[in-house]
Amino acid sequence: MIEHLRPGAHARNTRVVLFDFDGTLSLIRSGWVEVMVPMMVEILADLKSGESEEELRTVVEEYVGRLTGKETIYQMIEFAGHIEKRGGQPEDPKVYKKMYLDRLWDIIKDRVEALRTGKASPEQYLVPGSRQLLETLKARGLKLYLASGTDEEFVKDEARLLDVYRYFDGVYGALDDYKSFSKAILIKRIIESAEYSGPEFLGFGDGYVEIENVKEVGGVAVGVASKEPECLEIDSWKRDRLAGVGADWMVANYLAHDQLMQTLFH
Repeated sequence: MIEHLRPGAHARNTRVVLFDFDGTLSLIRSGWVEVMVPMMVEILADLKSGESEEELRTVVEEYVGRLTGKETIYQMIEFAGHIEKRGGQPEDPKVYKKMYLDRLWDIIKDRVEALRTGKASPEQYLVPGSRQLLETLKARGLKLYLASGTDEEFVKDEARLLDVYRYFDGVYGALDDYKSFSKAILIKRIIESAEYSGPEFLGFGDGYVEIENVKEVGGVAVGVASKEPECLEIDSWKRDRLAGVGADWMVANYLAHDQLMQTLFH
């Protein structure tokens, strides 16, 4: 199903396509929210602020959702601020990021190993229809960029494991110097190359940030609101968030390939 949220929107002018990675193409890290949120709630609950775990979860889910798509460190910076606000002495946000990544690795290491050894096929960990979509967009002569809030070394490795790296003209992720790269900076650089303008951008993403960044320069965007890991139905919470920042279309996956191409490029 393709939900057309903004009648009149089209991608006929597209020359550049910007993809988010986790949840938009890759399912290797599916379940990351269920690792990050409980970790933060657990630490905040230990501060005995008088809030229930449910109240803390609501607070954490709000900023984790709002910052999804930005580099992971930003979620940790916000988390540190919430510790301080409740009278705690926060660690450096990088400490929390490492704690989160260690916990996440326990969840995903078997997936990565299965892909690396060939025991799992890449299609098993791709949002359904991803490869056909990428091949069609490349065949149209469009420039494709992959930009993720996950650390760049992991994004590049996982994109190769999923055999999608080859479709992209550039693959970017979070750097240690987190202020030197963001999706907004990448878009700005591409526009300043003088080859492309904002309305020539098409974005695909499951996070608030990439949709907002593409819309801010006048591009069009497809929100990927999948209920993971099956990605067969729309997640209504994701859908409402992405619609709220201006997504022009909403999908759960790319299986309705021909209809999607017709809808975007009619």
